[in-house]
Amino acid sequence: MKLLTFQTDGGLRLGVVTARGVLDGGAAADFYRTGADGLSDLSAHIERALNDSTTPFLDEATLQLAPPVPAPGKIICVGLNYRRHAIETGAAIPTTPILFSKFNNALAAPGEVVPIPRTAEQTDYEAELVVVIGRRAKYVSEADALDHVLGYCNGNDVSARDLQLRTSQWLLGKTPDKFMPIGPYLMTADEAGDPANLRVRGWLNGEPRQDSNTADMIFSVAQVISYASQYMTLEPGDIITTGTPEGVILGMKDKVWLKPGDEYIVEIGNLGRLVNRMAADS
Repeated sequence: MKLLTFQTDGGLRLGVVTARGVLDGGAAADFYRTGADGLSDLSAHIERALNDSTTPFLDEATLQLAPPVPAPGKIICVGLNYRRHAIETGAAIPTTPILFSKFNNALAAPGEVVPIPRTAEQTDYEAELVVVIGRRAKYVSEADALDHVLGYCNGNDVSARDLQLRTSQWLLGKTPDKFMPIGPYLMTADEAGDPANLRVRGWLNGEPRQDSNTADMIFSVAQVISYASQYMTLEPGDIITTGTPEGVILGMKDKVWLKPGDEYIVEIGNLGRLVNRMAADS
């Protein structure tokens, strides 16, 4: 299934993208609390709708999209998780996953403007595959880890490098407002393809900057889920953003940081295109 979340006067709604248009799938929050256990009911709802000529479908172009997962309980991030990215930044190859967090204030919708904080001078982009948890995971094995995934979406782990590297803790440069755009779709795991073999691309103002594959990950999606679940319980609706490949500004000899008006596009596998523009913070 290809899912999105859209805004209405009554709140955030889950949308299912079909050949006839977008089908209203109910309250988005209810679906993500249920996670993968809600897919069978959603599938039945889709089948009934497609077989009923009177069912209304929505025009996606008219919808105001929200982040596909609008209120994750946790936003877990993985640092330095691509070999060539670690090399380009001069960092040692990690021997265990480097985990850090963002907060929900960092979430941004596709097409939403990302404000550059007044205190940041070195803002960077990071195209990343985002994993959405579908079933509670605690002490899961690597072999069973992917059974706990609801689906995947594009992400841009926007980073203020000067703030990130001010101390050994990266949080300050990672979680300013709107610094985690995701979307536009969540593709369920059965249709997203192999998370260990997805092309990851990013364009700055139309110029190709990142072009890699999740095969270059140091720790696979399954390894990251299993590792994190040894230390915290992962719940339906939690998201894990799994690291960025080479091509970021931090790894360049001549660094021209993001500025107001710049646009970054992320495209991973068949997950659609995530487009966001930078702006000066008001």
